[in-house]
Amino acid sequence: MAPESVDRAPLISIERLAELLGVGKEKTPVGTVTLLDVRWSLTGPPGRDLYAAGHIPGARFVDLDHQLAGPQAPNGVGGRHPLPNAEDFQAAMRALGVSDDRTVVVYDAADSTSAARAWWLLRYFSHSDVRVLDGGYAAWAAAGLPTISGDTPGTSELGAATGAGNFIAVPGAMPVIDADRAAKLAVEGVLLDARAAARFRGDVEPIDPVAGHIPGAVSAPTRDNVGPDDRFLPTEILRTRFASLGANGLNGREVGVYCGSGVTAAHEVLALELSGIRAALYPGSWSDWITSPDRPVAAGE
Repeated sequence: MAPESVDRAPLISIERLAELLGVGKEKTPVGTVTLLDVRWSLTGPPGRDLYAAGHIPGARFVDLDHQLAGPQAPNGVGGRHPLPNAEDFQAAMRALGVSDDRTVVVYDAADSTSAARAWWLLRYFSHSDVRVLDGGYAAWAAAGLPTISGDTPGTSELGAATGAGNFIAVPGAMPVIDADRAAKLAVEGVLLDARAAARFRGDVEPIDPVAGHIPGAVSAPTRDNVGPDDRFLPTEILRTRFASLGANGLNGREVGVYCGSGVTAAHEVLALELSGIRAALYPGSWSDWITSPDRPVAAGE
C-alpha cells in the first residue's frame, strides 16, 4: 500500500474502506460500516442529484442543510447552519442507519469539506468511531472501485449497514465556543479563520451581508489543508502549517476555529486533530458574529 493511502485516524483510505466492504470478495461482510454520502456545495449542483448519478454502494445520502443543521433563527443569531438539537440529530442519524457500536464512514465529492461537518457533529454528539474517506467519492471512482446510481441505497449492497440504527446523541463531546469566547481567544489564544483569504481580508463577500473578519483572528484557509489530489496533507506538513499560525499544541494556547457558518471550520478542526491539536469550533461563525452591531469587524491582513 502506498504511504499516502495509509489510514490516519480519523481518516480512512479508499483501500481500507474497500476491504471493510468486501469489494472483490465472493462473500461480503454484512453491516460492517454505516456509509454516509455528504456531498454538498453552496454554489454547485444539489448533492442529492450527484448521489443519484453515482455513489458508493450502500451509502445513504445526507442533506447537510436539513440533517446536519438546525433551523435558522429569524434574526440570524446562531448563523446560517446552527447546530441541530440532540433529539432531531439522533432521529436523523438513526433513520440513516447510524448505531453506536458500528463504524461510520462519511464522504463527499473530494476534499472532505462537507464530510467533515458530519464527522464533527457525530463526534460532538458522542459517536466514538467516525471516519472521513480521504479523497472522497472522486478518489473512490478514480480507483475503479464499484459505484451505483439511483436515489436510494438498496438493501444488500456490499458490506454497508442498512435498516434503522440505535445511535444515542449526547451533546458536548467536542469543544465549542460562542462569540464572546471567540473574541477572547483572538486576543489570548489562537483564533483561526477557515474561509478563503479574500473573504478574510474583506476583499469579497459573496454570501454574508458584512465583509471582513473577527479582530485578532488569523487567516487559515481550509483549502490549504489538502493537496492537489484533495487528500489531506501529510501530518508533519499540517503541523508545520499550524505552528506557523501560532497553533503548535505545545505553547498552551487554546485554539478556536470559525468560518462562514461552521461547515468548513469543521474541516479545519479535523486537520488540527490530524496534527495532534485539540481545537474548539465556533458553530455560528461569521454569519452569527455579524448579527450584533456591537461586535467589531476588521478588514485587511
